[in-house]
Amino acid sequence: MHTHRRHFIAAAAATLLPLPLRAQTSTATLPFDNGERPLVTLPGKRPMLALTLRPPQLETPFAVFNEGLITPNDAFFVRSSQAILPTGLDPAAFRLRVGGHVETALELDLATLKRNFPVHEIVAVNQCSGNSRGFSEPRVSGGQWAHGAMGNARWTGVPLRALLDRAGLRAGARQVSFGGLDRPAMASIPRMVKALDIDHARADEVLVAYAMNGEDLPFLNGFPLRLVVPGYYGTYWIKHLSEIAVIEGEFDGYWMKTAYRIPDNACACVEPGTRPEATRPIGAMNVRSFVTSHRSGDSVRSGALELRGIAFDGGSGIARVLVSGDGGANWREARLGEDLGRFSFREWRLGVPLPPGRQTILVRAQAGDGSTQPFEARWQPSGYMRNMVEQTTLEVL
Repeated sequence: MHTHRRHFIAAAAATLLPLPLRAQTSTATLPFDNGERPLVTLPGKRPMLALTLRPPQLETPFAVFNEGLITPNDAFFVRSSQAILPTGLDPAAFRLRVGGHVETALELDLATLKRNFPVHEIVAVNQCSGNSRGFSEPRVSGGQWAHGAMGNARWTGVPLRALLDRAGLRAGARQVSFGGLDRPAMASIPRMVKALDIDHARADEVLVAYAMNGEDLPFLNGFPLRLVVPGYYGTYWIKHLSEIAVIEGEFDGYWMKTAYRIPDNACACVEPGTRPEATRPIGAMNVRSFVTSHRSGDSVRSGALELRGIAFDGGSGIARVLVSGDGGANWREARLGEDLGRFSFREWRLGVPLPPGRQTILVRAQAGDGSTQPFEARWQPSGYMRNMVEQTTLEVL
């Protein structure tokens, strides 16, 4: 038995929510109102920025993204929509059920899933729909994340298509819904169930993943299985996945029909403080980029300074990244680094000459589909999909 698995079983057998904490080591202050966060350590995690503990919501300290393109498991953000996690789960007794509008319902244990189906691997960004919500002006409700509700990992698992093919789709199949073992704290709160159109569910990249960066999924990131939907926001990446159901109609559960919806227009935005006339379910991520090598407020010496960072989008890949060292007056194209696939973070680097004084660094990515980042924030009532050009201010000595 793997060391990671032994650790999980021991922790699961001994814990119920609220999960045990190591001593709080310090606090950090995020750059917006009410931004003070404790740094806490939950099982399997290094010190993380805690938004809430029931359910666990942990933000990755942004400095982690400068360590490499792959986000380590112990630093990967945690977003739990349901308060009751399956801490008593026995991996040997676990079963994944595939049913609904199929020819043959399946009930699979973990060993069968890993042994009897093809194995695929993909590097993909998982990003919370509300990543960067804390910067919304005017402020909106929901978890007040800075930029750390995202991560990039190498996911290993079974293509969802292979499971659907083994079960056999019946004529008229339209969507596939997904549910996990986590549960709401009260009966009045809807269980987290999401759905994909049948063609998307059968896309090559969609996985039922059992490994993350070469190890079993961490418990807080969905052990033993989670749905991986590259290019789509994390709300679709169901954790502790246990039920897959093919349906004839359009799934109308709360988390599709009411929650995680965006304005149904080209910009997915409305005038600040207003409500949209019509909405649609949130879907693919938009293009984003960040400076990771420096933080606003850093002091640097004048002269040539190498900047680096990351860019990503919803799956068309990064075509180019432009960087300005003077607040947008002039732009230069950065060098793109290793390509781990169209759903992954892409590193960029550029040497920029900086004169003494306060200088504002801007970075703007362009995706393969031609989309790029706006210079002004696009507002919506739920604070989703922020992707404006971010600013990093440096004190040049």
